[in-house]
Amino acid sequence: VEANGAKIPSIGLGTWAIKGADCTKAVASALKSGYRHIDTAAMYGNEAEVGEGLKHGGVARKDIWVTTKVWWENIGAGALQGSAESSLKKLQLDQVDLLLIHWPNAQVPLKESIAALCDTKRRGMAKHIGISNFTTPMIAEALKLTTEPIVCNQVEYHPRLDQTKVLAACRAANMAMVSYCPIG
Repeated sequence: VEANGAKIPSIGLGTWAIKGADCTKAVASALKSGYRHIDTAAMYGNEAEVGEGLKHGGVARKDIWVTTKVWWENIGAGALQGSAESSLKKLQLDQVDLLLIHWPNAQVPLKESIAALCDTKRRGMAKHIGISNFTTPMIAEALKLTTEPIVCNQVEYHPRLDQTKVLAACRAANMAMVSYCPIG
């Protein structure tokens, strides 16, 4: 999927709820079987295990797309960058391919969190940035505030959940809509 300069692999392994050695093994096995997109998040508590799986998967780093997310409690200025640095250490990477704001936070102005997200990209912590769980009005606001291309909005999307409006907003902005829980 191409979106605002990013080429995101269409199918990825989501690592939510996978812990410990099972997580490391799942990531390594996924890479060995052809997956090239691995998705994790600070909140999942498994970034270190994902990093180990990346090392043992037998695939060159340049051929793997790694996404991680900053939890809503840490999306303020300074905290977001600190969370990204912590994620990179745990993942044993210099840079992720995509860094997302995991959930919006009504207590942190979107202007502040988008500016902090853009700063992580400018500082080289992420090749691309994006959002997750944003509604159509929040997408529009984020697009007005950003100084860097926002490449995706990751949302729950499956046959029992209509996301037609969010999909249309993403397409209008040349953003990908990345689905989690795609089969419900």
